[in-house]
Amino acid sequence: MKRQHATRAGAIAMIAALALGISSCDNESGVNTGKPAASIPALPGVSVPATTTTSTKPAAATTDYTRLLLQAGDISATGDAYVAEPATPNPDSRPGAEVLIVNQEQTKAVSILLVALDSPAAGPSALAEAQASLAKSVNPGPPRPSIVGTGGTVVSGNSPDGTKSVTVLLFTQGSMLARVEFDGLPGQPADADFVTNVGQKQAIALRVGLPTP
Repeated sequence: MKRQHATRAGAIAMIAALALGISSCDNESGVNTGKPAASIPALPGVSVPATTTTSTKPAAATTDYTRLLLQAGDISATGDAYVAEPATPNPDSRPGAEVLIVNQEQTKAVSILLVALDSPAAGPSALAEAQASLAKSVNPGPPRPSIVGTGGTVVSGNSPDGTKSVTVLLFTQGSMLARVEFDGLPGQPADADFVTNVGQKQAIALRVGLPTP
């Protein structure tokens, strides 16, 4: 436990120093809500999307969405290991899960947010709403299609204050909206193959693990 706390404190301090902070500014990354997500440290930078009451379903006490999230080992590579913060189930009482994963060099971070939708049919509108709000957390280049999931879209650029690079992958898988954000040093966006690889792993985890309707 002490080691986990030390890792968390060290990660937050180093990310802040390198301008890789993570924040939960709900209205900056996707679907709107009136309250911030509570599990990601309140540092400037990465935003956590929320959902509208029209596109989400009440959280089911028996559904543990955290088991659908990728683990640190899923994205770690030789010479670039990642460490995950404790995952948060149903953040801000929304059905879903989120996790923050930071590399040991404290130069990169991956945040994953999963939000349960009413049905797969709600996916296009949820994706459109999330994409429309991305400019508040990143100065994006043109959106690019992604092979990941359904409606996969990638945007990449710098944070509005220019302190870090930001790449966001949005997609749906079944009745789940996924937002995967990759943060790095300014001018050093996440490699496109890495973004796709992580996204595909998350899509597979959702496809295999989602409850059958």
